[in-house]
Amino acid sequence: MAEFVAEIVSGRLAPGDALPREVAVAERFGISRGIARECLRALEERGLATVRHGSKTTVNPREDWDLFDPDVIAASLAGPGAVALLGEYIECRRIVEIEAAGFAAERATADDVAALEARFEEMKAALATKGAAAQEAAYHAADVAFHTQLVHATGNLALLTLVRRVDTALLVARYPLARPAYRRTRALPEHEAILVAVREGNPDAARAAMRAHLDTVESYLHEHARQVARSAA
Repeated sequence: MAEFVAEIVSGRLAPGDALPREVAVAERFGISRGIARECLRALEERGLATVRHGSKTTVNPREDWDLFDPDVIAASLAGPGAVALLGEYIECRRIVEIEAAGFAAERATADDVAALEARFEEMKAALATKGAAAQEAAYHAADVAFHTQLVHATGNLALLTLVRRVDTALLVARYPLARPAYRRTRALPEHEAILVAVREGNPDAARAAMRAHLDTVESYLHEHARQVARSAA
């Protein structure tokens, strides 16, 4: 399946193009027809293709793709549209998280604040993890947990359900914008400002702190875009 996902996301297979039939897929990859059928179904589940019984399977346009599916994200970040997609994800975070920070400051209970403080301490502790790869994994997991806990403090369970799925899917999308060298001087102080605003029950300060943090993330995106452009040149 991964090969087809990559071909679709990269544009090598365009919307409307036909995918091979089950028999051809089975022969190409040396698998059974049953597994080939599951592969095509998996593409359909991710919105990448439409399977028609007794007919051909065709590639769907990008607006039908599940852009929060981890496989689609991974393939997209390896393709030419990676920078644009990361920009879309940051826009999504602005729409959701700035207001969520304000609601959290208005509604957080003492238990919510304590939990948010614990997640912040986990972020700090992650920086002491041995090994670069292990430290990255620990830090990103703690970072996601902090933002999820912030949404939990809004008391809006529908929003929490949405954000949990999005944050889990977008974990891989955080890596291109990771800046480990700036975590102690930028990331941690920015998260602490959000925490303090929630603790003090100041929604305007919470929104401003979240906006400032996402401004920093967006500056990393611009830096990443320049690096991509230089590499392409």
